[in-house]
Amino acid sequence: MILPVILSGGSGSRLWPVSREHYPKQFLKLNSQTLTLLQEAIRRTENIPQCLPPLLVCNEQHRFLVAEQLQELGVTPFRILLEPDGRNTAPALTLAALAALELDDELQLLVMPADHVIERVDAFVAAVEQGLALVEQGHLVTFGITPHSPNTGYGYISKGEALGAGYRVDAFVEKPDRERAQQYLDSGNYVWNSGIFLFNAKQYLTEIAQHAPQILECCDAAFAQRQEDLDFLRIGAKAFADCPSDSIDYAVMEHTQRAAVVPMDPGWNDIGAWDAIHALNSTTKDDDGNATQGDVLLHGVKDSFVRSDSRLVAAVGVQDLIIVETDDAVLVSHRDHVQDTKQIVNILKAQHRSEGHVHKCVYRPWGHYRTMVISDGFQVKEIVVNPGQTLSLQMHYHRAEHWVVVQGTAKVTQGHGHGDTGDMKSFLLSEDESTYISLGTVHRLENPGVIPLRLIEVQTGSYLGEDDIVRFNDVYGRVADQAATEGQDA
Repeated sequence: MILPVILSGGSGSRLWPVSREHYPKQFLKLNSQTLTLLQEAIRRTENIPQCLPPLLVCNEQHRFLVAEQLQELGVTPFRILLEPDGRNTAPALTLAALAALELDDELQLLVMPADHVIERVDAFVAAVEQGLALVEQGHLVTFGITPHSPNTGYGYISKGEALGAGYRVDAFVEKPDRERAQQYLDSGNYVWNSGIFLFNAKQYLTEIAQHAPQILECCDAAFAQRQEDLDFLRIGAKAFADCPSDSIDYAVMEHTQRAAVVPMDPGWNDIGAWDAIHALNSTTKDDDGNATQGDVLLHGVKDSFVRSDSRLVAAVGVQDLIIVETDDAVLVSHRDHVQDTKQIVNILKAQHRSEGHVHKCVYRPWGHYRTMVISDGFQVKEIVVNPGQTLSLQMHYHRAEHWVVVQGTAKVTQGHGHGDTGDMKSFLLSEDESTYISLGTVHRLENPGVIPLRLIEVQTGSYLGEDDIVRFNDVYGRVADQAATEGQDA
């Protein structure tokens, strides 16, 4: 049996401003109008014979996004495994292998990043079946993409001795310069490193024990401290904090004598930067080589990608540009420099600016909120609570809130007793009705209806930071000290 392991821990900084740390590219619909990249990866596994429901590895702040997108597909995963901190792919896969052994000690793990595009799923499935034959012979298989250009944004794999439908790995090569990439392409002996793997869980643990024993030791200790939390499996944070950060390539594949590569050409794209999105839209480009998304007007523009999320974007007389607009940021880049977009994200983080982390629209397990206006002493937000969902019972020290219902029905609970002294009262608000939550009042917002609850919240106070939340009770199992990272009514 094959257990898909989907790695969903990336931040997608090169696709800023659409992809951000708290809502990265794997959760976005970048290749489809209906499915996110993560959902496409999950659907892809359903075409593989003898494939179990997936095991997903993600970080704490994305756990409810992962759970919600699985729920939208009607998929119940084998596990959603939470990493306390990102430690690259080798520790993530070590934890996945340890979890897999709890189910069956002969499982084969198909490891896939959550943020790749594969257009020809049949070719991918055929390659997996070819790789499975090599795994059964004791090999650790990686899948190489047949190169179509001298791309300098990918690592390369040099093919060695033929092994059935694959080859022994001769060498892993770092991202080359243009001249060397052209040499690799001309030789016909190199493939792009896709970051997709297939191996036996027990065999992988044997290899990691030999080549990176400290990773296995730390992961073993962290996994021993695991705890079930709703639909999630939490790993021991203290033990995992000591784990070295390393990729599976560096930790295992470059050292093992069992590494094999299976070439494939399934229409693969790792959506590494905006030029990849431009390439994906090749069938819809205009006669001048432009691809557009959203409300866009062009005149005299060539070979460019222009995307608008919230307003009209017009471009005149430019060439080879990437222009991406969101409701709080605009990116303008030459196509040859889009890989450097992550440097802008680094600057934003260094300046402690929110645009590097979150959108104006922020998603939560109960729904989402969108910042409409923010100024000194007040802030206006639109809050949408999904049917049947409820926010935490909480209090604010520095702000008061005024709620106006514009759609649906709200159940409001408020009082001063932290929910346990009997003075809490609950009441319903319908459309065009409002209530005032004074500073220091304990309160909770629920949607008891069958349609989304939409309300306008006006905050006033001396401090409006998202960490001004004291939480007393939460149906999602979140603790109070997460408020600073999870934000408004998290």
